[in-house]
Amino acid sequence: MQLKTSNSNTKTESNQPFGTLLNLSSPQNLLSTLQELRQTVESEGQATFNQWKLHIHRTEFLSSALNLAEYLALRRHDLRSLQAALMPWGLSSLGRIEARVMPNLDAVIATLELICGSESAQHLERPPIEFFFEGDRLLQQHTEELFGQSPPQRRVRIMVTLPSEAATDYEMVREIMQRGANCVRINCAHDTTEAWGRMIDHTRRAEQETGTPCKVMMDLAGLKIRTGQVLAPLDKKRVFKGDHILLSRCEAGESIPSPVDIFQTCCTVPEILDLLTVDTPVYIDDGKIRTRVVDTQYSVANGQPGLLLEVTNASPKGVKLKPEKGLNFPNTVLPLSPLTEKDLSDLDFVAIHADIIGYSFVQRSADIELLQQELDKRSQGRLTRPAIVAKIETAIAVSNLPELIVYAAGKQAFGVMIARGDLAVEIGYQRLTEIQEEILWICEAAHVPVIWATQVLESLVKDGTPSRGEMTDAAMAERAECVMLNKGPFIAEAIAILDDVLTRMEAHQLKKTPQLRALHSW
Repeated sequence: MQLKTSNSNTKTESNQPFGTLLNLSSPQNLLSTLQELRQTVESEGQATFNQWKLHIHRTEFLSSALNLAEYLALRRHDLRSLQAALMPWGLSSLGRIEARVMPNLDAVIATLELICGSESAQHLERPPIEFFFEGDRLLQQHTEELFGQSPPQRRVRIMVTLPSEAATDYEMVREIMQRGANCVRINCAHDTTEAWGRMIDHTRRAEQETGTPCKVMMDLAGLKIRTGQVLAPLDKKRVFKGDHILLSRCEAGESIPSPVDIFQTCCTVPEILDLLTVDTPVYIDDGKIRTRVVDTQYSVANGQPGLLLEVTNASPKGVKLKPEKGLNFPNTVLPLSPLTEKDLSDLDFVAIHADIIGYSFVQRSADIELLQQELDKRSQGRLTRPAIVAKIETAIAVSNLPELIVYAAGKQAFGVMIARGDLAVEIGYQRLTEIQEEILWICEAAHVPVIWATQVLESLVKDGTPSRGEMTDAAMAERAECVMLNKGPFIAEAIAILDDVLTRMEAHQLKKTPQLRALHSW
């Protein structure tokens, strides 16, 4: 995947692996190749950074933005041959360069100059130790700005979604925090401002009693693109591959006439239908039903026209088409505001009480600016804005991630949530792991904390027993700065197990870097 940057004039792509035209087994050739790469990264990175600089109001983020711009310039090239050539010399193969692009390149170049036995015209001093690790320090600083101090036993924070019962059950909130939660999440799609206020009061009380700091993230509901009323033919209960579905507009006060000859439902955000053309994919219920548009002006007797969808993928046993299930439109740009009327109303409360605001359906830098403007209207004497966490859940958001980071982190504390549920449906499950890795790399290059979310230890939270795959996923989550658990009857047990897994893994792995502690199993 090629990430987009705003620096379209200076952007170059190299399909040819960097340095393959030279004999890289020679240290002199290797040195000159690295010097050429450094010069390219520096000039292209500076050009991108110059375009970003106007949008950065926090001086402490300037060096992070420059490092991000340099990382993007670096990753436009295929560096695999160069990496292989560096390994036999015992030098960094650049595989963990994210947080410190130029210091890493400079350190390798300085060492190669010593190996070659002479200083070149482009001689650079080896970077000081503190400069080499400055990126790690900045990531820690930005993480503490978002989540507060890390717990003594582990680096990675744990975020827990509060159920509605947390508004009336103080002991539940207290136990969640005692088990290891460092941040609680309130989903603004549910409950009322009164209930949210009681949840926050319980959190603050538990902080005082346990001495455990805990941040409150309030997650704006955002656009909820759902199916409406559903009708099925009398002789059918489930949708199969090859079936057809009529997708019409959900209009207030209207209902679908019955009986029907084909499955019918409607879209709760009807203006989206005007954007779809023949062959556009439409996914229903987290992709359990995958369809494509075959007719944009299909009509049935006594009913309003809509889109005729053909089911391209469904379980061999069929899938029930249900109301209130999500609709996804991969490959379709949806020019819709991420802030709904409900969100704007909720912000009156959220802007005052939340430490962090979760922002759904973010796609462009203008979306970040919109929320910042709305927060400024509701500042109510707060010295600082609440932090923002952008939920990355569409392919467009992934492509625009560098700009989202610059516009947000350039003004306030900021983090990124990898919303793996919607993101997997949008980009395809087979690409989720690849894109998840790239998001982690881009955020580390910008020294921005990441939240690893969606279905973490899901079976454990809901049923009391984790799957083997879930435990591996939880261990891999150590490379983020925070892991989010959803609500469920066994949430306390899940927090305790996740706390143990993250603490253990920290002795073995730090971001992409293996930690070689002594092995005790042999």
